[in-house]
This record gives sequence, structure tokens and C-alpha cells, in this order.
Amino acid sequence: MAKKSAIETNERRRKLAAGQAAKRTRLKAIVNDKTLPIEERFQATLKLAQMPRNGAKIRIRNRCEVTGRPRAFYRKLKMSRIALRELGNQGLVPGLVKSSW
Repeated sequence: MAKKSAIETNERRRKLAAGQAAKRTRLKAIVNDKTLPIEERFQATLKLAQMPRNGAKIRIRNRCEVTGRPRAFYRKLKMSRIALRELGNQGLVPGLVKSSW
């Protein structure tokens, strides 16, 4: 199991990113619009820089839903390879056939 604090930090980042997604996209659109005056684009850049860093979507780490492990994560299954292997051995993953020879 991963540390509870790491899992909670990641959850806080998810909530913050979800709440600020619209504002971030609006500011980024202003910054990337070359037809606007440079002063307005610079002000949008400053506002974007003042927002909390943990509100950025890139800060969110994919973690296993079973154990919280941050590495070896399968996006389709939302779990790590170790959790997948353990659940597969117990026969809890539909469609997964473990071969043994």
C-alpha cells in the first residue's frame, strides 16, 4: 500500500484541477491568441502564474485504485500490474486467463 498522505495529496490535486480547469483553459486561450495585444496576453500570463500549481492537470499522478501504487499503472484497468496479478490469481478479473505450465 502507498502512503495515505500521498494518496490524499493526489486526490486534493484532482479536486483542485477539476475546479480550475475552465479558468485555466480560458487564460491559456488568451495567452495563445496572437491577434490580441501583447499587454493583454502578458496580463493573462501573470494571472495564470498566480494560480496554484497543484491545480494544473499535469500534476495529477495516475495511481492504482486497489493499492495506490504510482508505478506500473494500466490505464485501461486503473490498477497496477501487481494488483492485476493478485486479482487474476483469485479469478476476480473477467476475461483474464492465467496460463500455467
